[in-house]
Amino acid sequence: MVAKRIIPCLDVKDGRTVKGINFVGLRDVGDAVELGQHYAREGADELVYLDISATREGRNTFTRLVERISDGINIPFTVGGGISTIDDAARLLDAGADKISVNSAAIRNPQLIDDIATRYGRQFVVCAIDARLEADGLWHATTHGGTQSTDKELFSWAKEAEDRGAGEILFTSMNHDGTRSGYPCDTFARLAETLNIPIIASGGAGSAADIAEVLTAGRADAALAASIFHFGEISIGDLKRDLREQGITVRL
Repeated sequence: MVAKRIIPCLDVKDGRTVKGINFVGLRDVGDAVELGQHYAREGADELVYLDISATREGRNTFTRLVERISDGINIPFTVGGGISTIDDAARLLDAGADKISVNSAAIRNPQLIDDIATRYGRQFVVCAIDARLEADGLWHATTHGGTQSTDKELFSWAKEAEDRGAGEILFTSMNHDGTRSGYPCDTFARLAETLNIPIIASGGAGSAADIAEVLTAGRADAALAASIFHFGEISIGDLKRDLREQGITVRL
């Protein structure tokens, strides 16, 4: 059985890791490289770094940060934020990133997924989808850090991204992000039925029980979390031991 992955997410602004609720009310939680090294020592399987400001200056700063991360961390890491062209992807991969994540730019220009996957291989491409359950009963993909809703519907857009060459889907529930109220497991299970590529679950982890639920009932291949790790509520080592005791296969 393929081991489930535990992935801390580090939202980066000006080289520092920050965290908020629904992407607002940001708090500084530490140096991005040092925090990543800490998680690697604790047993994280991978890391995700997201440049949440992604201005032109920020992207250049982020490239230098990616080089530092690559030099200092010995586990795979994905980077995202402001990637809108193949050149953007190439710059970050050349700086040492193992995978890149595309989100808003892929919604504007879905061909971007095809182009990056064709050049580098689908194993390098993660399609991130920040979606919100709205009054019409549909999960609408959002852009610009969850601030702008689109007519892209979660399940059809995820399937299109897979068909275009995405190697993984990172789905964040905007309704749950930062709330620590648990993941929408029914939605993740439906997404798993729709896709043939791995799904990373994001948005809502408040406890080890929440993560166990999304990896089993939600059928996610990996769980991504931030707050519970950043604020020391549970260590990755303790989490993995807890998961193994529940019969969930993880790497120790």
